[in-house]
Amino acid sequence: MTDRVAVRIKRLPHGEGLDLPAYATPGAAGMDVVAAEAVELAPGARHAVATGLALAIPEGYEIQVRPRSGLALKHGIGVPNAPGTIDCDYRGELKIILVNHGEEAFTIERGDRIAQLVLAPVVRIAWDEVADLDATQRGASGFGSTGGHAALS
Repeated sequence: MTDRVAVRIKRLPHGEGLDLPAYATPGAAGMDVVAAEAVELAPGARHAVATGLALAIPEGYEIQVRPRSGLALKHGIGVPNAPGTIDCDYRGELKIILVNHGEEAFTIERGDRIAQLVLAPVVRIAWDEVADLDATQRGASGFGSTGGHAALS
């Protein structure tokens, strides 16, 4: 097992009685997080779903919010800014932005697993402005340039 990083978590009043985020299996990369409110998402609708939790993520880390594959496949429910980022200096309530890409309304009940949380290290960029960049085989070729579906080119 890899090392664990301590992340402080505060349960807000409307999060009482709910499970804390947890790994569903020993090999899971993400922790399932549950809703602290009931919401009905109409087709095409978005909503920031309350979790009833606030976090203190250690400096040098972020928490990425990712969709649950079962909700995406079976119901078209996703995280529109996936992966969403929770910065280490944010102390407000963790809310999960969900979107319904499906054709029917989807009901989220309090306590439903709605997304996954993945702790990830953050590497800061130090820009090195230069007059020219080194050449590569790909060069400036963009979307679809390395092959794949003909419609991408």
